Amino acid sequence: MSIATKTGDLGTTGLMYNRRVSKCHARVEAYGCVDELNAALGLARANGTHEFVSSTLLEVQKDLVSLMGELATAVEDIPRYVKDGFVLVAPEMTTKLDAAVKQIESESVSFKGWATPGATIQSAALDLARTVCRRAERRVCALQEVNQLNNAEIIVFLNRLSDLLWLLARWVESRAESDSKD
Repeated sequence: MSIATKTGDLGTTGLMYNRRVSKCHARVEAYGCVDELNAALGLARANGTHEFVSSTLLEVQKDLVSLMGELATAVEDIPRYVKDGFVLVAPEMTTKLDAAVKQIESESVSFKGWATPGATIQSAALDLARTVCRRAERRVCALQEVNQLNNAEIIVFLNRLSDLLWLLARWVESRAESDSKD
């Protein structure tokens, strides 16, 4: 089977369980932004030199696959999605992000005011991922506003993830600063 199915040639795309919607449908916008976020995280991970950052991002990317699947499922199909064994975003996923935030903050990462992205390639990639994460969060909130979000934990997860990405960028910058002093 070719990747070029041509089923989207008329401006529609498929959700889980063969529902067709416009490619500019709010649900497609939401999971599309999360897909962009996953790609941005991959870029940040590929540009990394710190195992802590790389392993943290890889775990987040795995959770984003579940998040995208859930967003790609119409609200009325969520019971079938769960019955088929797919994982919904759960508080435990957010708890992992909270633990990473706590770990970074315990290392006294210093920051004053707003950060200007670009101190290092990886921190700039993390800041880019953070802004994409915020956009994804806004798109998911738009789904919630029209009662098309089954699971509000997705918003909590994305909100916490953007905080983590900001801290990771500062963590990477602080490591670069200490390395340059040596």
